[in-house]
Amino acid sequence: MGTVQIHPQKIVGHWRSGIALDLHTTSSTPIGPNEHGHMQFSTVRPPVAELLYKLKYQGDQSAVPTIVATAAAFLAPHRQKFDLLIPVPPSTPRAVQPVLVLADAIGAAIGLPVSNCIRTTRSTTQLKGVTEPEERRKLLDGLYAVDALNAAGKNILLFDDLFRSGATMNAITDVLLNQGKVASVSVLTITKTRSNQ
Repeated sequence: MGTVQIHPQKIVGHWRSGIALDLHTTSSTPIGPNEHGHMQFSTVRPPVAELLYKLKYQGDQSAVPTIVATAAAFLAPHRQKFDLLIPVPPSTPRAVQPVLVLADAIGAAIGLPVSNCIRTTRSTTQLKGVTEPEERRKLLDGLYAVDALNAAGKNILLFDDLFRSGATMNAITDVLLNQGKVASVSVLTITKTRSNQ
């Protein structure tokens, strides 16, 4: 089980430190509309982003070992900084949830306990497609709650597969620090979009 080359990207938010293993796309060129009039794109992705795309949008489970090996190799030197890995709750219903599958496997690979102690208080489906920052903030307000029993006093590695605007991860970080009484929050994502929309 090999790794792929990555180009770590700093991600900034309410957390202490944050890294995306690579960009989500390196280029996306319009190639014309399809038969339904929707613009199609020729998209170039870094290797780890291509694997994530296969897992997330094509259900290709064979991408998991290489993503996990790549993330584990990156995290291994920093393992002692964390007590608990917490995945961001998925916002889209899927038969297999990539963020949960990856969190469990990454945790196992580096010997870091995983806790699904963040829960949503209502449906998150309305968040998809909302790019206006103030509107997203309103939708995120009170959306997440934490089971503080598992998290209090611990150094948390908050994990998601894709970083876009950071609004969701900021909201969860605030809940962890305030309600959850955690010692610190750091963030890891597999990829990051080039714009924060």
